[in-house]
Amino acid sequence: MADQEFVHSAPFSMEAEQALLGNLLIDPQSLSNVSFLRKEDFYTDTHQEIFESISDMSKSSQVIDAVTVVENLVQLGKMSKSEASKYVKQLADSAALNTNVEAYAKIIHDKSILRQLIDAAKSISDSAYSAIGTTEEILNSAETSIHSISDRKYAKEFVPLSDLLQVNIQTVQDLMNNPNKQFGIQTHFEKLDQTLVGMGPGDLIIIGARPGMGKTSFAMNIACNVAKASSKTVAIFSLEMTAEQLSSRLLSSEGLIPSKAMMTGQLNGEEWQRLADASSALFRTHILINDSSEITVSEMKSKLRKVNDLGLIVIDYLQLMHEDKYKENRVLEIGFITRSLKIMAKEFNVPVILCSQLSRGPKETREVRKPALTDLRDSGAIEQDADIVLFIHRKEYYQAGERSTDDNIDHETAEIIISKNRHGSTGKVELEWYGRYFRFITASGVHENEAAE
Repeated sequence: MADQEFVHSAPFSMEAEQALLGNLLIDPQSLSNVSFLRKEDFYTDTHQEIFESISDMSKSSQVIDAVTVVENLVQLGKMSKSEASKYVKQLADSAALNTNVEAYAKIIHDKSILRQLIDAAKSISDSAYSAIGTTEEILNSAETSIHSISDRKYAKEFVPLSDLLQVNIQTVQDLMNNPNKQFGIQTHFEKLDQTLVGMGPGDLIIIGARPGMGKTSFAMNIACNVAKASSKTVAIFSLEMTAEQLSSRLLSSEGLIPSKAMMTGQLNGEEWQRLADASSALFRTHILINDSSEITVSEMKSKLRKVNDLGLIVIDYLQLMHEDKYKENRVLEIGFITRSLKIMAKEFNVPVILCSQLSRGPKETREVRKPALTDLRDSGAIEQDADIVLFIHRKEYYQAGERSTDDNIDHETAEIIISKNRHGSTGKVELEWYGRYFRFITASGVHENEAAE
């Protein structure tokens, strides 16, 4: 049997477009009810020109009716006098003033979305057939094009303050009735949570430290705490360490097993039991690890969209990330990445923890000066985009000459310096650092809280 060729017509509604434009001509004020429409949402060129003319005239506070719109179209050379007069008059005469404007606009908008999907599908098909670029690049481009259409479909409108105030009051009442319930996700380092008041949905949290200070371990400790305390999924992007290395660290930290013993297999009977208990506890969590050494923010988003019940994202670390479009300017590149990660946090409505290196300075300077926001490496955009900035500082680290974490030492004091906090105060919290286990533990000292300057 010969193949049959099917011809599809593009989805659009001539009736809805004519009815909407007619209503706008006799009731220009209703334009405010269809602000989500764009010129391109209309199918015919004539309708696009008429809608654009009405919109532009409204922005410049001009009188809008059939006569003035015709005059505007003619002056701009969009239509001839006879053509404009005939068709615009027809639209105005056939329209009846009613409350269906938003319904017409929704039909037009939905048909436009369908046409965009058709165009995107054709572009995806052409890319797949041409095979220009890697399969991963073609797939990421396809997902990005589809999701950009979805983002427009579900773009947010203004929310009345009265509605938001009701939510705020209800939240305060819930907290009053349940004092243990805090805003956002807790790190489960009690003294730190007292200052942070939780990691909020959409927050970008920076953990900054020099190499070897323990920023990866601190981020993993928080990730593990969150995963154990909730049923939420914790997604970890490790650009430096392999998934196997990271899981080994998690076992060492959870079971308090020396990292050297994990590497050599020389465990005693008690350590084997702790290893079994740690493995059982971690097995019940929902932790996902991706160890792609070269991954962009768009690729992260593509993978995260497939994750169910996401609760926290951890990225280790910023300086290993790259974006091809800014590869010749590192400052712009880092700024683009941090801004994209902040948008990603808002899109998935979860906190994003981002590890970041600090600029190296003279050793003798570092001995007397604790980390500050100006030490964030490569770009001031890191500080600007972050909601919370935490620094790790250990005096013993410098006194010991940057020794290995496997040295035979019980523990050291670590200061977690809260240099930026949109939700509360700044200050510092003391934790105990057990380098052999890659583990931070709440110290017995008094919690210090300083007001933000």
